[in-house]
Amino acid sequence: MRLLFINPNSTEAMTDSVVSVARQAVPQAEVLGWTNHDGPAAIQGAEDGEMAVDGLLSLLPKAKSARTDAIVIACFDDTGLDLIRAAAHCPVIGIGQAAMTVAALHQGPFGIVTTLDVSVPVITANVASYGYQAVCTGVLASGVPVLEVEAGGAAVETQLVATILRSRDAGAHAIILGCAGMCRMSAALTARTGAVLVDGVQTSAHLASALA
Repeated sequence: MRLLFINPNSTEAMTDSVVSVARQAVPQAEVLGWTNHDGPAAIQGAEDGEMAVDGLLSLLPKAKSARTDAIVIACFDDTGLDLIRAAAHCPVIGIGQAAMTVAALHQGPFGIVTTLDVSVPVITANVASYGYQAVCTGVLASGVPVLEVEAGGAAVETQLVATILRSRDAGAHAIILGCAGMCRMSAALTARTGAVLVDGVQTSAHLASALA
C-alpha cells in the first residue's frame, strides 16, 4: 500500500513533519511525501491556495507513474482538492475534510483552531461545502502564522492552547487542529488542554489507508 502526501506549499520542513506523523499513524503503509516547489512558502488564504494549484496538478503524472494507491493533500484548506480529485488516477482526500469527517463522529459539535484570520473564510466555506455547518461551533484563528506553527516552541504552544480552550468554551466537544504544521504538537496540546483533539494528518493517513 503506497500513500502519497503532497504538501501544497514549498516548505520542505512541513513535508517532513507531515510524513513523519503519517508514518507513525499507519506503519503498515509506505508513505511518500512530495513538496510543491511551485507553490508559495505557506498557504494563508485563498490567494495562496490558488497559486499552488497548478503545481499540484503537475505532480499527478508522476504520482500515477509511482503507482500510488491514494493521495492526500497536506494542507488544511484542502487546496485544489476538487480539481485534483477529478484528475487523479486514485482516491484523493484532504486533511481538512478527513479531520472534519472524524470530528463529526464524536459526540457533540466540533470546533476548528487555525492560524491567521485570512484562513478563516476558506475553512468556513469548506465546512459548509462538506455539510458540517450544523455541527461546527466555528473556526477560530490563533494569530500564529503557518511557518511559526511549523517551527513550534513554547510561545506557539501557549497561543494554541489558549485558542483551543476558547473553542471548548464556545461549546466544541472535539477540536480540530486546523493546520498541517500542528500535527507534531498534537500530543503536547492534548496533555496541556485535556481536550479531544483531531489532527488531519493522522486521520487522513487512516482514511487513505482504508481507501487504498
